[in-house]
Amino acid sequence: METTLKILAEYTALILEFITVLAVATGAALAVVGLTRHFFVNREPMGQAIRAIWLQFAAWILISLEFALGADIVRTAIAPTWDEIGQLGVIAAIRTGLGFFLDRDIKDFRGLDAGDRD
Repeated sequence: METTLKILAEYTALILEFITVLAVATGAALAVVGLTRHFFVNREPMGQAIRAIWLQFAAWILISLEFALGADIVRTAIAPTWDEIGQLGVIAAIRTGLGFFLDRDIKDFRGLDAGDRD
């Protein structure tokens, strides 16, 4: 039974990691399209365009961090060793910290946008 759960956890973690890669790739592709569109089509100020593109890309990265953390948790959930628990703790702390600061930056940038409109 434990072997079956480990195999299921590995496949689940692999799927979550695939979604992580897909989210980053999607965000990057949208950012490239946005930058290309700005340079060749739109004539809005550069700062506003970059801010909008960054916000969209940052949101995709934030989503990917959550999926990556989920994959790590699933992978370590079945009969972990103390070494694996320690590694998960460090990885979780780093990814959670990155997510926290990225989320804060997104909120700050959105606040700047709201202030620009007033």
